[in-house]
Amino acid sequence: MTATVFAAVIAAAAMHAGWNALLKVRLDPFLALMLVTSCSGIAALPLLFAFGWPRAEAWPWLLASVALHLGYYTTLTEAYRRADMGQIYPIARGGAPLLTAIVSITVLQEPLGTIPALGVAVLAGGVILMSLKGRRIGTVLDPVAVSFALATAAIICGYTLVDGLGARTAGDPHAYSAALFVLGAVPLPLITLWRRGLSGMKPALGFLLPALAGGAMSLGAYWIAIWAMTVAPIALVAALRESSVLFAALIAALVLKEPLAPIRVVAATLILVGLLLIRWH
Repeated sequence: MTATVFAAVIAAAAMHAGWNALLKVRLDPFLALMLVTSCSGIAALPLLFAFGWPRAEAWPWLLASVALHLGYYTTLTEAYRRADMGQIYPIARGGAPLLTAIVSITVLQEPLGTIPALGVAVLAGGVILMSLKGRRIGTVLDPVAVSFALATAAIICGYTLVDGLGARTAGDPHAYSAALFVLGAVPLPLITLWRRGLSGMKPALGFLLPALAGGAMSLGAYWIAIWAMTVAPIALVAALRESSVLFAALIAALVLKEPLAPIRVVAATLILVGLLLIRWH
C-alpha cells in the first residue's frame, strides 16, 4: 500500500466518522439516515453522468451491495436508538476488519504478510476495547443494542468484500461508486414514505443542511475506499477504515458530550500501533 493510498483511506475514515455523528442529531436516526443517503445519491448524479454506468458484469455486485447496505442502515439505526454512538460505533466497526481479513485470506486468497495481519488484529482489538471498556460509567450495554451492532459488523464485512470485488469487476471504480450511490439512494425514501407517509417525512426538512454535509462526507468516504480496494488488498483497506473510531471518539466527546473514559487512551494507542504495522511493514 502506497503512502498516497494510506493517507486517502485515513481521510475517508475521518469523513465516515463525521457522517455517522450526524445520525445523532435531534432527529429520528432512520430519518437522518434517509436524508444522508438521499443527499449522497443526489451528489453522485453528476459523477454518474461523467463516468457512465459500469459494465454489465458489475451489476450483480451492485445489486447485492445495495441490499447489504439496506440491512446495514437498518441494524445501525436500531443500535443507535438504544445506546450512545461511543458504544455502538466501535462495536459495529471492530469485528468487521477481522472478518474481512479472514475471508480475504481464506476465500479470496489475497496474500497478507505476517506484520500487516498483526496490524489488522491489533487495530481491531483497540477498536473493540474502546467500546467495551469506554462505555458510560454506571451503565450496562444493552444486549439488544449489542446484537444489532454485531449484526452491523457482519454486514460491513459483506458489503466491503462485495464492493471490492465489484469495483474490480467493473474495471472502473469511479463508475461503480457513482452507480452504487445513485441506486442506493432509492430504497430508504421509498420505505420511509411507505411506513410513515409524507407527514412522517416532514420533520426531516429542518435538517437539510446537516444532511447535505453528511451526504457529501458519506460519498467521499466510501468512494475513496472503493477506489483503494482496486489498488490495495481489501483486508488492509477495510482495517484502515476502522481508524474512524478515533475520530468518532473525539466527536462523541467534544460535540455530542458523551464521556471519554481514560481507558480509551489505551485503545487509541493500540489503534495507532495497528496503523503503523499496516503501513510500515
